[in-house]
Amino acid sequence: MPNSIPPLKVGVAGVGVMGRNHARVLSDIREFDLTAVFDPDAPTAEGVASLYDAKAFTTADDFVAAGLDAAVVATPNRHHADLGVALLKRGVHVLVEKPIAATVADAQRMIDAAKASDRVLMVGQVERFNPAVEAVKRAIQGEKVISIQITRVGPFPPRMGEVGVVIDLAVHDIDIIRHLTDSEIVEVQPQLARTKAEREDTALLQFRLENGTIAHITTNWVTPYKVRTLQVATEGKFVVADLMTRQVTEYFGQQPDGSYSTRGVMSWPNEPLKKELEAFAHAIRTGEPPAVTGEDGLRNLEVALRCLGEG
Repeated sequence: MPNSIPPLKVGVAGVGVMGRNHARVLSDIREFDLTAVFDPDAPTAEGVASLYDAKAFTTADDFVAAGLDAAVVATPNRHHADLGVALLKRGVHVLVEKPIAATVADAQRMIDAAKASDRVLMVGQVERFNPAVEAVKRAIQGEKVISIQITRVGPFPPRMGEVGVVIDLAVHDIDIIRHLTDSEIVEVQPQLARTKAEREDTALLQFRLENGTIAHITTNWVTPYKVRTLQVATEGKFVVADLMTRQVTEYFGQQPDGSYSTRGVMSWPNEPLKKELEAFAHAIRTGEPPAVTGEDGLRNLEVALRCLGEG
């Protein structure tokens, strides 16, 4: 970046697990200068702010008025829209953690505020920037996708309280499915169960997309170990990815005896969150639409709410 362009003054709202990650990565990106941290819990706000020489805020109003160019909203979902809209109206570019908001109406308010103020609204669907997802997208380019299967399971995360697995986990995979197919989900067949949590902690979700692709998501908080796998079947190949190890394998050229040729697909060792925040900076600097738009966030939320019978 040329010296003549000063870095963007950025703040992080909500410094729980995800917000702290954002603060850590932002402090390492030269396009940004992390100047403000907001959390209603003063020791939390001050603790994180002190790590990065930023100013701590404990009220949303003071954070909004802090003279920022950009902000990351990583508060609980129910606060996304009010805070996001207030920042956008102030002329601040916003990256909001997934899901974009708690309701479709709230998501629309944010999209409208971004348009009215001509500011970037990007949604933090971090798996889009996972090198393994990018490698799968490249591997299936030009192929007719038949089916997609995603497994995202693991033990119950102690941090969760307000939402179940569909909003917390499946929203990642709904976005991956839309991203890989460049198509919209038109049919939803959800099966949900609750075993240990207040909300659903097990979900089997089946989808049909506009282009005919079928997709299936298995997600839960009852598996004692984490699994994050993505499998895509096309007319010409079968691609398998482990989203944690980033290992991607392509099976192709089926022989009469049923055997396949295989090859590993290169996936780069990038940190997805860093790629996401760099994409946010790029959208702000160039005026190009962000990699994950407010409309993307709205579509993902709509599908998730339909799975919960709330859409």
